[in-house]
Amino acid sequence: MDFPPWMQRAIQARLDEVSARIEHDPELSRVRGETDEAFEALFASQDVEQTPEYAEWENRYIVRKGIENERLYMQGLRDGIQLTVSLLGQSMLVEKGHESDQS
Repeated sequence: MDFPPWMQRAIQARLDEVSARIEHDPELSRVRGETDEAFEALFASQDVEQTPEYAEWENRYIVRKGIENERLYMQGLRDGIQLTVSLLGQSMLVEKGHESDQS
C-alpha cells in the first residue's frame, strides 16, 4: 500500500523533527563527545585496530548508535500508536454519523 504524497511528507517532516530533537539531546551530546574523544585517541597510534583506544572508541560508538536507534524506534512507536488511535477515532465518528443518518 502506497501512502498518499501528503502523508509521506508529513511522515518525513515528523522524522526530521524527531531526528533534530535527538541530535540536541543532552545525554546523547555527552555520549557523542566521549565517542569523539575516543576516536581522536584512536589515531594517536599506528596499529589502530589492535589498540585499547580502538576498542574504547568502538564500544562508545556502538552505545551511541544504540541510544539513537532506541529513541528513534520509541518515538516512531508512539507516533504510530497516536496515528492509529486518531484514525480509528475518526472512522468511529464517521460510522456513528452514518448510523445516525439511517435512524
